[in-house]
Amino acid sequence: MSSISTALQDICRRIEAAAVEAGREPSSIRLIAVSKTKPPHKIREAFDAGHRLFGESYLQEFLEKRADPLLEGLPIEWHFIGHLQSNKIRSVIGKVSLIHGIDKISTARELSRQALRQNLHANYLLEVNTSGESTKYGMAPNEALSAAEALFALPSITLRGLMTIASPDAALAAKEFGELRHLLEQLREVAPHPEQLSELSMGMSGDFEAAVMEGATMIRIGTAIFGARGAG
Repeated sequence: MSSISTALQDICRRIEAAAVEAGREPSSIRLIAVSKTKPPHKIREAFDAGHRLFGESYLQEFLEKRADPLLEGLPIEWHFIGHLQSNKIRSVIGKVSLIHGIDKISTARELSRQALRQNLHANYLLEVNTSGESTKYGMAPNEALSAAEALFALPSITLRGLMTIASPDAALAAKEFGELRHLLEQLREVAPHPEQLSELSMGMSGDFEAAVMEGATMIRIGTAIFGARGAG
């Protein structure tokens, strides 16, 4: 059994234990294997171990991997989890199941425009800066609430939920995960179709169990599956 396969099994066991402790169904939580900077053969190892959901952050790297002979045509569910600039949207739309990193109304509008232009539909998450750190992307929670009506009105795209990158401090991270869950509840109260707002993408290798306890439906794990960045 490969180290990646073993790591995936261990993460899944930990997700299940955290879900049970939180009184949740483990099947309600999806594991995104963050494959950015990792070569195609590592992704193929995870795929051969049974994993299907992968997250990429860099557009050119993603496009190259998607076309790589080791991965091309495989039933992989790709998510774009990095910060996405408006001028890159036309290259990613239609190639991923979910875009996690929309952090401005202007970017959402461009996503809508490109979806209409290409006769496609796109699902996305709104990135929220729950920590308030200036180095992180994302709307402030109050900005997200103010933008909600405009976001819901955009055609050919659907807001599916929220995403955040929490503080490195464990106690702060748990608090921020709870704040994101509360914000999603507030958005559902004003959404024309609240059933569409169901996703909370939060939690990474160092804090995913706390995220599960606070309602995460997607967790993004890279290092704990593939090893440190740069490790081949």
